[in-house]
Amino acid sequence: MPVTIPPALLAQRALGDDWGRWLDRLPRLAVDLLDEWRLTLVGAPRHGFCSLVLPVAGADGTPGALKIAFDGDDESLHEGLALQHWGGRGAVRLQRADPRRRALLLDWLPGPDLGDSWDVEACEVVGGLYGRLHLPAMPQLVALSSFVERWLGDLEELGRALPVPPRYVEQALSLGPDLLAGDAAPVVVHGDLHYANVMADETGEWLAIDPKPMAGDPHYEPAPMLWNRMDELSGPGAVGSVRDGIRRRFHALVDAAGLDEARARDWVVVRMVLNAGWAVQDAQRAGRRLARDEQDWITRCIAITKAVQD
Repeated sequence: MPVTIPPALLAQRALGDDWGRWLDRLPRLAVDLLDEWRLTLVGAPRHGFCSLVLPVAGADGTPGALKIAFDGDDESLHEGLALQHWGGRGAVRLQRADPRRRALLLDWLPGPDLGDSWDVEACEVVGGLYGRLHLPAMPQLVALSSFVERWLGDLEELGRALPVPPRYVEQALSLGPDLLAGDAAPVVVHGDLHYANVMADETGEWLAIDPKPMAGDPHYEPAPMLWNRMDELSGPGAVGSVRDGIRRRFHALVDAAGLDEARARDWVVVRMVLNAGWAVQDAQRAGRRLARDEQDWITRCIAITKAVQD
């Protein structure tokens, strides 16, 4: 049976010709994998930013999730390798993989995710997962340093085009190389662990999904837990200021994981300034001014950078 690609994933065609070519191949690729792996589609197709996810059942009726990732996404290149290394401990279990076609067959996780949990409690869950996921890195993994060095070079080239206080930009450019020069043995870093990327299995155990695995410093991890669900920190039910909320999350993560507070804070600064830079780069590539949502995102990046250091 044909596979329908969700409209929101099809919209990624606007990101470039490589996306368009992948999206053109995707329906046939999905059908081929379903046939070859003897899988039956049992629910509506889902998607992430750069992947199609199909709820399936195996030949014996075992539920699973067939995930097909965009083949131009370098950060998720070794997702299957990391999941195999974790072996279902702290992360979703990998049943089967085809690295050439960027296809993974995963255990089905019924959920929920951490999106509706109290944010501090969610941070404690994620902080606990760090210890299970941060195993000694395999030699095949791409080094975190190789990504960050390139990103810092791009950041430096932006210069005055980046609407971020210069002191924060200078701080990120200074901190980045120092953090990469650390002598800690590299571990498997998830890279994108946040509320929606932690789901419950059928027993209620929390498991990580969708890693962007790299070999690097475990202190790189906390930032996504700060920038997601940030709107609720200023909503009607907020306790204290936005600054207070960010700091509560940060300390809950650091304490639960046993991380070095100063090193984790420095990585948050670097990652938030890099995020702001990417928004500007996206606008430049498209030949346009910053959109309103991009301006809001940069404001969020600045707020987090300031909050963790006050």
